[in-house]
Amino acid sequence: MNAQSSESVAVNAALDVVRAVEPRIADAIARELTAQRESLKLIASENYASPATLLAMGNWLSDKYAEGTVGRRFYAGCQQVDTVESIAAEHARELFGASHAYVQPHSGIDANLVAFWAVLAQRVEAPFLREKSVRQVNDLTESDWAQLRHDFGDQRMLGMALDAGGHLTHGFRPNISGKMFHQRSYGTNPTTGLLDYDALRETAREFRPMIIVGGYSAYPRKVNFATLREIADEVGATLMVDMAHFAGLVAGKVFTGDFDPVPHAHIVTTTTHKTLRGPRGGMVLCQPELADQVDRGCPMVLGGPLPHVMAAKAVALAEARTASFRDYAQRVVDNAAALAEGLQRRGVRLVTGGTENHLVLIDASQLGGAATGLTGRQAEAALLDAGIVTNRNAIPQDPNGAWYTSGVRIGTPALTTRGLGVAEMDTIAELIATVLSSTRPAADSKAKYTLDESVAAKVSGQASDLLSGFPLYPEIALH
Repeated sequence: MNAQSSESVAVNAALDVVRAVEPRIADAIARELTAQRESLKLIASENYASPATLLAMGNWLSDKYAEGTVGRRFYAGCQQVDTVESIAAEHARELFGASHAYVQPHSGIDANLVAFWAVLAQRVEAPFLREKSVRQVNDLTESDWAQLRHDFGDQRMLGMALDAGGHLTHGFRPNISGKMFHQRSYGTNPTTGLLDYDALRETAREFRPMIIVGGYSAYPRKVNFATLREIADEVGATLMVDMAHFAGLVAGKVFTGDFDPVPHAHIVTTTTHKTLRGPRGGMVLCQPELADQVDRGCPMVLGGPLPHVMAAKAVALAEARTASFRDYAQRVVDNAAALAEGLQRRGVRLVTGGTENHLVLIDASQLGGAATGLTGRQAEAALLDAGIVTNRNAIPQDPNGAWYTSGVRIGTPALTTRGLGVAEMDTIAELIATVLSSTRPAADSKAKYTLDESVAAKVSGQASDLLSGFPLYPEIALH
């Protein structure tokens, strides 16, 4: 039996076991695979994990409580969890050249919270305990504990503005990070859309933050992390980088030198899906002086670790250490550049005028130099009508705010996994431009629009024909 048929047998056997208990769930899982196979998926934060990674999550490691860290658990019987976590952390350290790796976070926001509180523990709690000549917070008097709690909440953070491409978890009020820190934002040049390092430096000098956050969710360019570290050192800040979106490009050695955050940042967070192509989860990398605080993520911030997901992380990280993954990461960037070029050639306006990473940010309000009147929400919905899955996103100085937006974010990680290349990106650019040029906004709504059904059907058919040449999980045939 070859490897392909083994994977197909494994998936079908698993679905049969589920179907015997709750057939509706088994059917929903099978339908999701069908839907993913039929979708022209351009969501920059999504990808397709390998069958090995997916299957590593469905096992009895899920049944274990394992609070603590390797060799220091609060529950007995965690020998295999220790093995799994050790292997995942080893792969992470070797892959990214990191001194320390913590693979327990359940998500990107969990990883960020671990990082924030590790920095607070190092820079606020530890000095306070030394000053009070006590070993731990439980030894503080009530008045001292009240003072420490006040000090925790009186710290400053500097992160990229949301409309410039930053993320909600970087200190913005609707998120818990914004309730923890006094936050200020740095932005991009209003003309070029590029990160303004001089303005960032000036803001840091004036604001004096404890933490400077680098990283983004919708900025289509590289970031010079050596420069960010210089700025952080100048003002005495800890440099934290959230590389959730571009971790695969770092792992794949596309981003190196000044553009690799790991050698420059004090602490780095990431998700393990997106460009890294692993299971949904998070991870923290850090320099040695923060390792002890990071390892206290559970119970400081996290609930019990998810050993089955750590197993899947280990598999995905092992895959990312291969030459084929490095080739994949380079193709992600090449495809994004080709997609951007194809869109611009057809009159689509792109924020920053192009891309240097895996994502492209479309300004849906303009096409061919003329105003379309479209919001990002209208453009997103019209593209979906035509079989193209994207997500709306704010652009710098967005007049439509964060809900309706003026932009559409697209990315190439998922389609590159399916094997699509530069030639196919030009075809996709044509399909997107066709939909945008054929969509008309409603005069009385930022959500409603009109798109001729014949155009939607034609583009949807073309997208389906394109995908038919690049089957998703061809080794898996559901019965």
